[in-house]
Amino acid sequence: MTNNKIAVICNYRLLPERVGGMDYFFWDFDKKCKENGIEIDWFFPNSSDHGNYSNLTIYTSKSENVESHFLDFCKQNKTVYSHVITHFVELCTPLFYKIKKLTNAVIIAVDHNPRPLNGYSFKKKLNKKLKGILFSRYIDVFIGVSNYTVNEILKDFGSHLKSKTQTIYNGVILDSILVRNHRNEKKPTFLVASHLRESKGIQDLIKAVNLLPLEIKTEIKIDIYGDGPYKEQLANEIEKYSLQNSFAFMGSKSNLNEVFCQYDYMLQPTHMECFSLSILESLAANVPVITTNVGGNIEAIANNKNGYIFEAKNIQALTEILENVYLGNKKISGNTRELIANSFSLPKMVENHFKLFTEKTY
Repeated sequence: MTNNKIAVICNYRLLPERVGGMDYFFWDFDKKCKENGIEIDWFFPNSSDHGNYSNLTIYTSKSENVESHFLDFCKQNKTVYSHVITHFVELCTPLFYKIKKLTNAVIIAVDHNPRPLNGYSFKKKLNKKLKGILFSRYIDVFIGVSNYTVNEILKDFGSHLKSKTQTIYNGVILDSILVRNHRNEKKPTFLVASHLRESKGIQDLIKAVNLLPLEIKTEIKIDIYGDGPYKEQLANEIEKYSLQNSFAFMGSKSNLNEVFCQYDYMLQPTHMECFSLSILESLAANVPVITTNVGGNIEAIANNKNGYIFEAKNIQALTEILENVYLGNKKISGNTRELIANSFSLPKMVENHFKLFTEKTY
């Protein structure tokens, strides 16, 4: 590195009531850099001092978007960065050209963005190809958080980017996640841990439960953790099918690492996903996951080994899995934590990101 300062542009809102895996990553990544004499300027839409955010140097965008705020900051302060890293920022936009005009920094763009189940419209596909031609040259490294994401980057912006695109998996803190030691083989308990929006497919789960045999439908318990704009619609669906005894909204919890172990299975009927931290956290708690075949889900879930995979929006398939699991005809008996310890730990994620600018890995 030519100097000891990097910038991270992150379009990620800091919420004390919703501390997730990415928060822990930011804290540990900042600590790792400081231990090695590297300072980070963090650019977020808002500021917060919850958790370890008080240890970070944060510049808040306030009224303008975080990307524009970073550009204005660079113009005013003439700060020299060796690297600029983006998280949750749209790829291949004029932003990257503008950054290159202001700095000679190496630009690393991390893609966390899920894609629509049925893909983009022809017009949007064409637009992305054009952006790839115009602006991909200003990004030195593309990072996907799953192999699925890497393939989507190449599909969106052009296969010519393959040589500067790589996968770095998300990771979780194993030590902070309480582990379930016993799993009920019959009449298991279920949780959902998700932001409540339509693309998460919880409405499919409600319909799937409604199709269960009456004796199961009246007994099964599913707790939903999370909040979001789709909560009212989900509540209406539950009422429509008279399933108030089957579902309970538990709200957002900042201690999900202590909650997963209270259940036998996690349900995630999502329509679009990049690489889910909640899946990793559930597996780390030794709680198998029932989820869809979208995004990077199949890179973490091996069907019949640490969970069950079904086709997104296939309500009948989900009903069949729920029925068989509830009756004990299907069961996951292995320890699901081992995969996470070997492949998806937070220290490994931090180390792989750190190597991006301390070792020539591209």
